[in-house]
This record gives sequence, structure tokens and C-alpha cells, in this order.
Amino acid sequence: MPDLLIELFSEEIPARMQRRAGEDLKKLMTDGLVEAGLTYASAAAFSTPRRLTLTVEGVLAASPATVEERKGPRADAPGKAIEGFLRGAGLTRDQVEARDTPKGAVLFARIEKPGRPAAEIIGEVLDKTIRGFPWPKSMRWGAGSLRWVRPLQSILCILSDEAGAQVVPLDVDGLVAGDRTRGHRFMAPDAFSVVSFEDYTAKLKRAYVVLDPAERADAIWHEATNMAFANGLEVVEDAGLLAEVAGLVEWPVVLMGRIADDFLDLPPEVLQTSMKEHQKFFSVRNPKTGRIERFITVANRETADNGATILAGNEKVLSARLADAKFFWENDLRVAKAGMEPWLEQLKNVTFHAKLGTQAERIDRIAALARELAPMVGADADQTERAARLAKADLSSEMVYEFPELQGLMGRYYIDALGEGAAVAAAAEEHYSPLGPSDGVPTAPVSVAVALADKIDTLTGFWAIDEKPTGSKDPFALRRAALGLIRIVVENEQELKFVPVFFSAYATLLGRSVGKREAINAAELVSAAQLIGDPELVKRIRDETDSLSDEYVKEIADRSFHFTEEKTEALGTFLHDRLKVYLRDQGIWHDIIDACIAMEGNDDLTLLAKRARALLEVLKTEDGENLIQGFKRANNILTQAQEVDGVEYSYGADVKFAETDEERALFAALDQAEGQIEPALQQQDFATAMTALAGLRGPIDAFFEAVMINTENATVRRNRLNLLSRITKLCTSVADLTRIEG
Repeated sequence: MPDLLIELFSEEIPARMQRRAGEDLKKLMTDGLVEAGLTYASAAAFSTPRRLTLTVEGVLAASPATVEERKGPRADAPGKAIEGFLRGAGLTRDQVEARDTPKGAVLFARIEKPGRPAAEIIGEVLDKTIRGFPWPKSMRWGAGSLRWVRPLQSILCILSDEAGAQVVPLDVDGLVAGDRTRGHRFMAPDAFSVVSFEDYTAKLKRAYVVLDPAERADAIWHEATNMAFANGLEVVEDAGLLAEVAGLVEWPVVLMGRIADDFLDLPPEVLQTSMKEHQKFFSVRNPKTGRIERFITVANRETADNGATILAGNEKVLSARLADAKFFWENDLRVAKAGMEPWLEQLKNVTFHAKLGTQAERIDRIAALARELAPMVGADADQTERAARLAKADLSSEMVYEFPELQGLMGRYYIDALGEGAAVAAAAEEHYSPLGPSDGVPTAPVSVAVALADKIDTLTGFWAIDEKPTGSKDPFALRRAALGLIRIVVENEQELKFVPVFFSAYATLLGRSVGKREAINAAELVSAAQLIGDPELVKRIRDETDSLSDEYVKEIADRSFHFTEEKTEALGTFLHDRLKVYLRDQGIWHDIIDACIAMEGNDDLTLLAKRARALLEVLKTEDGENLIQGFKRANNILTQAQEVDGVEYSYGADVKFAETDEERALFAALDQAEGQIEPALQQQDFATAMTALAGLRGPIDAFFEAVMINTENATVRRNRLNLLSRITKLCTSVADLTRIEG
């Protein structure tokens, strides 16, 4: 079986597009070959800045011949129906067969398709792939109609086997496929021919091209870390930057340069961000001081002076970039030390969202909510409110304007310079966390309060204006905010009920002074009416001369109350859905989560998580698994009896009516379990409660084996049904076990 080699050679492909392009080339080609009848053994795609390469091993030499039998209309069908069938089959009337069926004579066509050579099929599939390639952005050049990410210069396409290599016939807008490619643009620009993938990779390496991006990345990292280690330094890890740089070079040459002394006192994050964003440099850190002292750059060629000229140019450009950063830093420090009031004032002119006001208005809401949350998480209220008011001040700073990804971090530096204290400064950086599943959550009380207030305001605000996530769309990252809120509460084991907190946040959003006649103003009434979503009420308030009448205040206050109830319930459901995702990632089954959410107090996320984990541990045991079966049996019998009798068996089980030892043993076991479960639940000790519940497995099993529930003695039967009711009530006091599927 021959092997296929394809190379699409072009001008430089953006690094961010290379990996996806390689995957697309592989999928489009292999899917097309299989659909045409050409199977293969394996396939792999590679990319460099100037080429996309695909190798496919073990391709069939030709597609197999096929025979398809196609059923058509009845033999006496109208002429047009028969003509359409014949046209679709590509046959004439005398080439189809009429067969007798229960529905009469029906036409059948036997369509034979001979096999086709692999080269013919590959040419067609590759032509279609090139013309319809899904680049995020593409361009045309010259007078042709072909579109590619950058001008496509040549196509290499060969089939090779023991007999040699065969060029696949292909012409795409004047680009004729061949067996030739080129090496490095500067170090080996001449064309050369290849006969196989092994020959191709070997000759490319001799021509200063490393084909595999993973090999280039490994070489860069190995050389960079060795170079830094030799100087007593270490390279700051950055997997994203490493992948990007590997996509910028075909022959990586690692060089280490110096940062001018004038810039060494800049915060290391500023140096690292500036070098990464502007120059694609790796930062090199002194492990003893934590300072960034040097940089690593990766050139695309070897030079006679071993990169000295390249380094000199990079150091000159870097100095200019860092001079800007130093200017921003020093200017921002002057403002910060004076109190940050100019920054906070500027935020009054920055719109957070057209319907939710400015950043300054949002900060007021967050500060009020953070102060309310402070005692719940063990933080000082005054310190927390101060932290909330300063946490977003750096959004107006020059450094954050230049590097938005440094928001929060720079706030920490500036607040620290202001002398507000470590807890307030830390809150500026930590209140944005967690930004992703691998990001840690804040643990300091002030940071926790501000982070929760920030996320709660985001969720309640966008819920209030009906900007909820739909399908895969979540433009305001509300799922991330909800998951962050959950992680902060659960991982810090905070006992925080979200219903009253959301309700309070809605009240803040709608105007805390609504209903207090002496503090209300027209703007607040209009804002509240807009959030409620009543344009007619808004118009009435604006049109009436006495826009502050008690009538309007009362109407807004009454409707705001109902509005918050409705929105809070909907937002609580959304938060429960996010909690399910969070707990499922930890291996907790969905029905266990549902069983816990169905219980009272389900707006306490920490309690929910504890209950779910404890229930999972019990259900993993044999006693727990069998207990579920016993509970379901008791519940089913009880439910059926209540439906038939038309009464509720919910109380009155008495041991004096017990007739068997197993019955009496179950009464005793239930008494003992209740004595353990009730105090354990009051102390939120779910592990103890559920262990006690699992201990009922033996007495319940023995009871069902020895006792007939529906006995002829009506008194005994009623007593036993009330005993089943006692079992189900005790079991469902821990979790709603009716929702457990297994």
C-alpha cells in the first residue's frame, strides 16, 4: 500500500492558526478519502510558519469496485417518475429489472461502480480541501480567485511505495502539484525533491527546518532553561507563549539578553507582561530576589556573530517599550499615593452596561453589598467597604489601560503604596478570582467578601435586565461568575445563604431608598421602573410634574418586591445548575445532587456540598446500596396502600402491635437511629447522620424477609404501614432518596 505526502507551502501562517489548520487539513483529507472508498492505516499533520504537512500511511492503491441495488417506482408508474429514477441511477430503461412484489411489479436498478486509482481520488479531495479550507481569515492575491491565509506558493503531493514516488496530478488555479519543496527562507532557500515522508523530514532538517512543532517547542525550552541555569537564573514558565514562539520559527535559535538596570525595579509582572505582549520574550528570573533580570528571545536563523546583532536590536527595542512602562508606573504611583480620587472620579464616566449604569455606580453597589457580607465571612465591615471602593480604581490607571490583563494586580501595588494595609491591597487582586478551574480562590476574609460582592452584583444585575446565558452563548461570563461564587463559598466552607443575599443585591440595584419618601428622587424611580421593565410607568414618572408622589413610590416599592422574588428564584436555579457541574467534576452523581437540592436549606451551598459528599460515601458502601433498595421497597408499598385506602399512614406506629422479633428489632433500630440522626443534622454532621442511616440496612432487610405487610389483621396492617412511613420519613430527613436512581 502506498503512503501519501502533502505539503501546502505558503507565506508565513500566523502562529495562532497553525495547530487548528493542521487538524483541519488532516480531517478534511482523511474524511474525503474514506468517503471515496480509500481507507488508510494512520495519518499525522505538522505545521511550520511556512507549510502545512500531512502524511497518510497505508493508503489503498485504488478504491474497491462496488455494486449498489436501488429500488425504484412501480413498473406501471407515470413516465416522469420512471425517468427521474433512471436519471438518478444513470441507466436506461432496458438496464433496469422489473420484479414482482406484493405491491406489484417494481423496478430495480443494479448500479456497478468500478474502482478508481488512488491518485485520481486524492487529486479531487485535495482540490476541494484547498478551495474550501476553513481559515478564520483568508486573502486573495494576484488575478486568481483562490483564497488562502497568505499567498500559497506551491503544492507537494506524492504517493510513494517500494517502486518509487508518483506525483498526484493536480492543478489549483495554476499551482501544479509536484515533488519539490524549499528549506529555510534564508539559510537554505533552494528547492529540492523528495520521494517519501522520511526523505522529506530528513532533507528539511538538513535545510534548517524542524517540521514538528512539538519538537521545536521542546528544543526552545531545553535550550532556554539550560542557558538560564548556567547563569544562576530560571525561566518563567509560560506554555501559551512557548507554543506561540514555536509557531514563529522553523529553525529555533535561543538567545538570552539583558534588561537595562533602569527597569529592574519595575514590578516583575509589568516586565513579564510587556516583554510577552510586545516582543514575545520569555522572562528570566533571579530565584533569590524574584526580580526579572534577563529575557530569552528565539531567533529564526543562525548568524556569524552568534546572534549578537539580533540581541542588540532586541535590547534597544525592549528599552523603548520598558521606558513607556516605567513612565506609566511612576505616573500611576503619584496618583495612588495622593489617594486615587481622580481615578474613582473618572469611573463615573465609564459605562459598565447601558442598563446597569457606570463603573462608579457599580462600585457603590459592590461596596454596600460587601459591607453586608463582611460579618458573614468574618471580615471587618469598614475595612471591607474600603477595599471594595478601591478594588477597581486601577481601571483608570495608565498601566491597566496599556495592559488590561494586569487589572487587580496593579491595584494591589497602588493600594499598598497608598498605605491602606495588606488586606485591602490583596482584595484588589484577589476579588477577580477564580478566573478559571485551575485558578485558586481567595481565602482572606476581606478578599472573600469583596469577591463575592463583585460576582453577586454581576449575576443579579444581568439577571435583572434579562441578559442570561443562552445555549453556548455567555457574553458576560455569567457561568464563570456563578462557578466562581460557588467555589469561593464551598472551598472556604462559608455558611452563606444565597437567597437573602441575592434579594439584598436586587434591592440595592433597584434603589435602596425606594419606599423611603424622604430619600427618594425621580432618577431613582425611573431607574427602578426601567429595571422592572415597565416603559409606561417610566413615561408616567417622567411626564408628571410631581414625579415624587407617594403613589409612584408605593407602586415601585410593591412591584420591586415581587420582581426580586421572581428573579431570585430563577437565579437560584441557575446557581444550582452550576453547582451540579462543579460537583459532577468531583465525581458526585447527578441524582445524589438532586436528592440534596430537594432538601430544605438548599440555598446554603456549603451545606449542600457537604450533604452530597456524605451521601455519596454512604452509597458507595454495600450497606448504603442495599438501604436504598429497602427504602424504595418501603416507599412503594406505602404509596400503593395509601392510594388504595385513600388515607395517609403517617403516624401511630406502636411497638405493642408488633408480632415478630424482626418487627420489634426494627422499632428499636429506628429509635436508636433517630437519636443519632436528629442531633447530627442539627450540627450539620452529615457523615454521622448518613452512617447511622446506613446502619438500618440490616433491620430493614430482616423485617421485609420475615413480615407480610398486608396481613388480614387490619390493626397490625395499619401499624406496619405506619412503620414503613416512619422508615421513609427518617430516610428522607437526610436526603430525598426518592431521587436516587440506582
